[in-house]
Formats: sequence, C-alpha cells, structure tokens
Amino acid sequence: MDNKIQANYEAAKELYAAHGIDVDQVLKQLEQIKISMHCWQGDDVRGFLNRGQDLTGGISVTGNYPGAAQTPDQLRQDLEKAFSLIPGKHKVNLHAIYADTDEKVELDQLQPKHYQKWVDWAKEQGLGLDFNPTCFSHEKSKDGFTLSHPDPEIRQFWIDHCKASRKIGAFFGEQLGQTCVTNVWIPDGFKDAPADRLAPRQRLKASLDEVFAEELNPAHNLDAVESKLFGLGSEAYVVGSHEFYMGYGIQNNKLICLDAGHFHPTEVISNKLSSLSLFTDGILLHVSRPMRWDSDHVVTLDDELIDIGRELVRGDLLGKTHIGLDFFDASINRVAAWVIGTRNTVKALLRAMLDPVEALKKAELEGDYTTRLALTEEFKTYPFGAVWDYYCASKGVPVREEWLAEVKAYEQEVLLKRGN
Repeated sequence: MDNKIQANYEAAKELYAAHGIDVDQVLKQLEQIKISMHCWQGDDVRGFLNRGQDLTGGISVTGNYPGAAQTPDQLRQDLEKAFSLIPGKHKVNLHAIYADTDEKVELDQLQPKHYQKWVDWAKEQGLGLDFNPTCFSHEKSKDGFTLSHPDPEIRQFWIDHCKASRKIGAFFGEQLGQTCVTNVWIPDGFKDAPADRLAPRQRLKASLDEVFAEELNPAHNLDAVESKLFGLGSEAYVVGSHEFYMGYGIQNNKLICLDAGHFHPTEVISNKLSSLSLFTDGILLHVSRPMRWDSDHVVTLDDELIDIGRELVRGDLLGKTHIGLDFFDASINRVAAWVIGTRNTVKALLRAMLDPVEALKKAELEGDYTTRLALTEEFKTYPFGAVWDYYCASKGVPVREEWLAEVKAYEQEVLLKRGN
C-alpha cells in the first residue's frame, strides 16, 4: 500500500479516536454490507428473453452511448469489470427478462433452470443474487395493467409469472447461501383520472394474495413490494401506491420497498426509514436519484444519500435493510455508471459510521442542541476521504479516480468493439 495513503489513514484514525470512534472496527463492519447492483444499467433494461420488445411500463432510458451488453456473457463481463473497481463483496439484482437460455420460454413458464448460468457465475464470483418479476415490456402489459388487469386471463398470466419468480428467487438463495430478495413492482395505472380507484386495488390485493400463497423458506427468499407515485402513461393514478403497499406489506409481513425516486419531488425516503422500521421486520431500499420525479439518474454523494446512510447507521437499521440500486443512464459509460453509483452508496454508509453518533444522541437527550449542531458541522470536514482511500487500497481496488482509467481502457478494448 502507498505510504502516503497509510500515513493519512493513521492520522485520520487519531482524530476519530478522540471521539471514541474505532475506525478499524468501522471498516470491518462496512465490509459486511452488500449492495445489490442492478443488472439493467448494463443494457438499458432490454433483457434477453424478448430482445426486440419496446421498453414500456412508464420506463424510459435516454442516450445512445456505445457498448451496451447484447448477450448474458457480455453483461456478466461488464459486471465483473465494475465489481473489480468497487470495494467489498456484493450482490447482483436480476430482472426476469435476463434469463440465460436458448429455450423459447414465456414469463409465466420460467423456471430456475433458465438462470443456472447466472447461479454458476455468482458462485464463481462470490456474489449473491436478488430477483424481480418483469411486469412490463410485454404484449400482455401493453395497455398498462398487469396484476390489477380487469381481464382475469391476463391477470392470471401475471400472477403465474410472479409465482414463478418467487421460486426462482428461492432457488438463488438456496444455491448461493445468501437470501434472495424478490421484489414485485408493477406499472399499473391510468393516464387520466379514473372513475373507480378502488376496484383495481381490490384486484391487485387479490392477485398478491395468490402470488404469495405458497410459503417459502425465508432463509432462501424474502418477498418485497414496491410502490410508485407516477409513471409515463399513469400520471393520474397508480394502483400500487405507497399507502397500498405499506398497508399490504405490514399486514402480510412483506418487505416494503422504498425507492428514492418514487415519491413527490419534495419527499425523501431518509425521513421514512425510522417510522417504517417500527412496524416491519425488514426494509428494501432502491437507491436512485430523481431529478424531477422518477428519472433514475446515477447516484451521487448528495445530501439525501448521506442522510439515508445516517438514518441506517443511527437507527441501527443496517441489519434489517436490504440496499439495492436502481438507475439507468445510456448517456455515459454504463460500467462507469455502476462504479460511481455503488462506490457512492458505500461512501455514504462509511461517512455515517464515522459520525460521533453517541455524542450527538447524548447532547440531544440532554437538550444541548449547541453541541449537537457544532459537532455535526465540524465533522463535515473530518478526513473521511483518507479512510475511504485506505479502505479501497486495502481491498485491492483503485483509489480515488484511478478507476476511471481502467474503465476508459475497457471501453477501448471491449465496449467499442461491440458495434452498438
């Protein structure tokens, strides 16, 4: 390790130790945290089952940067490159349309065997896998409805797809020894104000009851449900609202997914974590960056990400929270997007762990708000960066922006030769 990185780390340790913060222990805790990196950043949410299908469901990916993965092998190659530049061992979040099979198979007929290559690869890489049914970009979702569809035959198709997805998730968890989170999100909603808001939600509730009817080993699979405020084509009404899924999740012991981009522009999910933690056994986070509504920009180390990290650390919620990423940007190098977003998420957690949490809580309890504010502000310029540099170096990944040169070289050697 570079002597300067080591020296800076030792100096930082002394400063933090003066406030009772054991930096070595913090890094041991940090390396246990797994971020679930979303596969769909690598190919613009196209998948491999229905490669020519238009992207629907209120989802839009902008940009035409060259090098998008066109095959499962290319996608895995890109993921490997990204993980080589990110400290720690993490997970990959798959959507159902990323099946790796030569067989022509419909969504409601998917089986674990269609993902065996992903499992074999994850074992080789020491990674976990999470999963999602794909309730969009399909002939049976083109009118904007799936699990709440008024046609019982179409509704059953999506029910069967979600049931199949849960079994695939359980297979992942059993094979890899890491619990798989299978997250259900649907795009269902109306462009204009509906005459009946209740009936679609009644249908959705009944569909979910059927989807989740079979008990699965929670050590292998955990179910999650994800809300959304609005989408393209469902601006006026979304069936699976936050209130709907919060009620359903609490009543049925399902993880409730909070996506940073699925709320009003002035809402933040950091302020929801402590409340939700009191009534649920676990939480799923989709860390994204909305820029006006749900635009899914690459995660930056902004105030909200830092606050999410603080809430998880100060509320001791890391043990019950599953952290995943959800953004897609085709205007920049896709591998770089993964690296930036994942490294920033880990940075936010590290920064929160290096706060003088106990001192801040003590001052607050005693009504000493002066000390609370003073410490909060002074710690903003503590040498967090020196600790981050040491953590990266100790894990054998590039320090600071050194990773960018590797991505640029990979772009020239691999991505630009794909011809897209």
